[in-house]
Amino acid sequence: MTFSKQQANCSINENLITLNNVALTYSSKTMNVLENINLNLNEKEFVCVLGASGCGKSTLLKIIAGFITPTHGDAKFDGQTITGPAWQRGVVFQQPPLYPWLSISENVKFGLKMRHFDKKISEELVTDYLAKVGLLDFKNHMPYELSGGMKQRVAIARALINNPKVLLMDEPFGALDALTRGQMQSLLRHIWLEIGNTILFITHDVDEALSLGTRVIVMSKGPGRIAKEYKTNFTFSIAKNDAGQIYHSSDFLNIREEILQLIRQSILL
Repeated sequence: MTFSKQQANCSINENLITLNNVALTYSSKTMNVLENINLNLNEKEFVCVLGASGCGKSTLLKIIAGFITPTHGDAKFDGQTITGPAWQRGVVFQQPPLYPWLSISENVKFGLKMRHFDKKISEELVTDYLAKVGLLDFKNHMPYELSGGMKQRVAIARALINNPKVLLMDEPFGALDALTRGQMQSLLRHIWLEIGNTILFITHDVDEALSLGTRVIVMSKGPGRIAKEYKTNFTFSIAKNDAGQIYHSSDFLNIREEILQLIRQSILL
């Protein structure tokens, strides 16, 4: 893969997701979860969202996914108000909700089946996407036969096979061990560089956010607000096998420390 070419293909062209003054209040608890969220997700961006527990990161993702309707403000996809889930906005959760009675290939193909895709085309797409995540040899296995990292790769393939414009990922690697997590980060980076979907990625891990995102959003809590945004390009350098150098560079370490300080201040408020 020629990463300089892929980087050029990741230029920002248009707003896909627009949140205007979005707020969410749980009336049963009279608790403000989110307040005054203004955010655009642009085409081919990789946006990582960081913040302390309880700052509303996952709630923000659920609003964009269409699982939750904001109490105030507008959430739009391609200029249209988000009224519910749609295949154009794929979702990957921390625990991959695979159907245990279906094989790996059948799990990946499920969305296409619901959309009545041609059987031959579906089979070709399943082969292609299982190859992308390195699981083609496991296509006839059942979910219980796979490790946690392999199941998450299946979930990513199942989301991507529908060719969503936006991929929403809610701490997808949070339950994985450190080695598997690093491997999954590398896999996701390479797939994103190849395919170019817009990704919104929720994480608690500052290093993960900086090493993957082209934009990092830090949220404060009580209620959740956007505290600061950073435009980053570490992911492109890491993709060129400069990971060790980047993780120890002054730019990476300075931004990392500033983000950690913002999160610490949020916890103390």
